[in-house]
Amino acid sequence: MAEINTGGGGGKHDGGKVRSKKASTRVDMTPMVDLGFLLITFFILATTLSKPSSMTLNVPDKTKQEETEPIKASNVMTVFLGKDNKAYYIFGKAANEDPEVKTVGYGYEFRQALQENVKKVGGEKFVVVIKPTKLSTYKNMVDVLDEMAITKLKRYALVDQLTPDEKKLLKDKAKIDV
Repeated sequence: MAEINTGGGGGKHDGGKVRSKKASTRVDMTPMVDLGFLLITFFILATTLSKPSSMTLNVPDKTKQEETEPIKASNVMTVFLGKDNKAYYIFGKAANEDPEVKTVGYGYEFRQALQENVKKVGGEKFVVVIKPTKLSTYKNMVDVLDEMAITKLKRYALVDQLTPDEKKLLKDKAKIDV
């Protein structure tokens, strides 16, 4: 492992002065390298890798044609996902009926708006229509779906197209160009 070599030195040099022998040391690093690799191997095998997390999304069966009653606009909250982590929503009216557009942030504000509107209608009849715009991000969509799961709302729809009335409404009232 470690050796001490005691060779050389001891003679008279430089005018008769006696010098002491110098011991040279040599440390064998092989056991240290072995220990390092054992530790690396242990930590790699003992660490759990992050597991992918996913959210279940229930979709209707395309093969079954069920008769459903039409949804009243007074029971619908339409959410438009915008830029800068903002969501715009209308409640109880269609876009062509000149509704009030409210702005909320994702998270607590959005959850409060959902819960407030659920109380007005009742959980069974309440429907949320989620419409991402070109300005929104994937994270915004995930945040909204998370809020749907947190608030345990079962009736919501993802729609990727905005109607001309909705585009005009967002441009006029929310001041965003979609």
